[in-house]
This record gives sequence, C-alpha cells and structure tokens, in this order.
Amino acid sequence: MTKADLVEKVAERTGLTRTDVAVVVDALLDTIKKSMENGSNIEIRGFGTFKVKVRKERKARNPRTGEVVPVPGRKVPVFKPSNEFKNMITKLPIE
Repeated sequence: MTKADLVEKVAERTGLTRTDVAVVVDALLDTIKKSMENGSNIEIRGFGTFKVKVRKERKARNPRTGEVVPVPGRKVPVFKPSNEFKNMITKLPIE
C-alpha cells in the first residue's frame, strides 16, 4: 500500500476529501519524523512504538578480501509493533 492508497482508504472511511486527508497524513508522518529526529519515541497504543536505536561501533569483514573494516556507530529508526497488533497479524492464514 502506498501513501496515496492510504489517503484514498481514509478518505472513503471518513467522508473527508482526499486533499484534507493527504494534509493530515503528511502532517502525521512529518511529526513522527521530526520527533524521532529530536530523539523522542512515539508510542501509539494498540499499534506500536517508533524509536531511535543506537547501534554500537563494530568490526566487519570484507568478504572479497577478508580485510577487517571498522563500521562506525550510528542511530537507526526502529518500529516495534504492539502485542495486540502482532497477535492480529500472527493469526492470519499463510497464503
């Protein structure tokens, strides 16, 4: 599902125009990104948590040469689904 599909579905369910829904979806995503950029976690009950995780510096190996290469530490965005959401998905039949 793309952002346009999401906007379409929400517009159908709410009766709002696609333009109004697009503004709200953009504002929501922008707010999540800005909050994470500032180091805040976002918890949406029943859905999940968006957080910034710090990956430690580590050493990797170049598979071609076997040379040890340092990989610097970095921050990465992470989404952890809520138990309710996870249980809903695990009950779906395998296709």
